[in-house]
Amino acid sequence: MVIVGGITRLTHSGLSISNYKLISGTIPPMNNTEWQEAFDLYKQYPEYQKLNNHFNLQDFKDIYFWEWLHRVIGRFIGLVFFLPFVYFLSTKQLSKPTIKKAIVLLCMGAFQGFLGWYMVKSGLVDNPDVSHFRLAAHLTTAFLTFAYTFWVALDLIYPNKKEIDIPFRNFVRFTLIIIVLQIIYGAFVAGLDAGFIHNHWPMMSDGKFMHETVYIEQSPVIKNFFEGKSGVQFVHRCLAYVVVGFIITLFLKSRKLTLTLIQNRAVNSLLVIVFFQFLLGVLTIMLQVPVWLGVAHQIGAFFLLTAITFTLHRFTK
Repeated sequence: MVIVGGITRLTHSGLSISNYKLISGTIPPMNNTEWQEAFDLYKQYPEYQKLNNHFNLQDFKDIYFWEWLHRVIGRFIGLVFFLPFVYFLSTKQLSKPTIKKAIVLLCMGAFQGFLGWYMVKSGLVDNPDVSHFRLAAHLTTAFLTFAYTFWVALDLIYPNKKEIDIPFRNFVRFTLIIIVLQIIYGAFVAGLDAGFIHNHWPMMSDGKFMHETVYIEQSPVIKNFFEGKSGVQFVHRCLAYVVVGFIITLFLKSRKLTLTLIQNRAVNSLLVIVFFQFLLGVLTIMLQVPVWLGVAHQIGAFFLLTAITFTLHRFTK
């Protein structure tokens, strides 16, 4: 789902389907007449009128495929969760705490689906692109839904509680918050296409750590760091260093503790993944966001969140 979602964004396919049909929308156009009807519907909206009016039917089919696949996988995830949940619930195989967690997950999944459509709607009015704020909400909620799913699974895999080092656990929690903030800014960069500028590292354009466009694109100045392409990219760059710094510090702090084998592996994997993700980020910006690399960078963020979630769980329960 994460891979296809990344491809959908990077190929600008997200606005190819401008309506939402929960059941019938699962089946794509099956003949030339239906394809032409879908294409004619697409022509009524700003993306075609302002950006893609050179598209022919085959061009439309190419972008339609990724958005359709993204939506179908979303429906499939819902079924994969809901049907077994009903079965285990009806056969009384779930404890009350697990039932509560599963209901939370069900609500998070439903909310995530709503956010997907809410995001698409923002690109169907005047601006032929989705709101980067709504994109960030959609992506971040997807990541958090996964993280909580993983947490619930870990509760079942490791049911026995143990003594914890509270200061270290709190530091892991704070690191998780920083990583989530970085994921949000990664979504801002994607939503604003901010990865196609300042394609240099370690400095931005003209050999500057902070290029002047960072603070002059928008007014007032603070707006640059939420809506300006240069400003958002600058924050994303800086947060990358902060994330790496926090995880190195976490690793060093962990060396002073008596760790179990699983805890040691969790911390070590976190260190390896963050350096790999940092490298992917540098390559993505320097190579001007080729689709495969942009998707790889998003997957790297996914695995980094997985690793910090696992680490937090192993130092919490």
